[in-house]
Amino acid sequence: MSHDEAGEQAIAVVRRNTEEVQGRGDFELFEELFADDFIDHTPQPGTTADKDGVRILYHRLREAFSDFRPEIHWQTVDGDLVTTFKTYHGTHRGDFLGIAPTGRTVRFDTVDAMRVRDGRIVEHWGVADLYGVVGQLGASGGGPG
Repeated sequence: MSHDEAGEQAIAVVRRNTEEVQGRGDFELFEELFADDFIDHTPQPGTTADKDGVRILYHRLREAFSDFRPEIHWQTVDGDLVTTFKTYHGTHRGDFLGIAPTGRTVRFDTVDAMRVRDGRIVEHWGVADLYGVVGQLGASGGGPG
């Protein structure tokens, strides 16, 4: 396999995770795409830095935003490391970070990097503005507005 083919394969793995696991809730595919020794270098609060932690996070997002939908803007690959810039969209219909459902539509941007080895995701680094979502849900606790 050429360097370009390996990069394209890595991008395809990350895209399938974004679109089919996160976007459609295909957790059987999740089990295939994530390596058992996966490490999350930037786990979200209330999760662990392993495969179980990501599974919990994905379930929480889909439970809180039943129409959770990722929109990939671009992806790039450097060796086995895939970087993705995307926007998530959803309607708040379930508990999220302790906030009861508001019915509000939210969107938040994420940039993340995932290392893909042998067709499986083995590492993750990411910046997700989940607390920006809290503000969109009107739970920032600030003054009138």
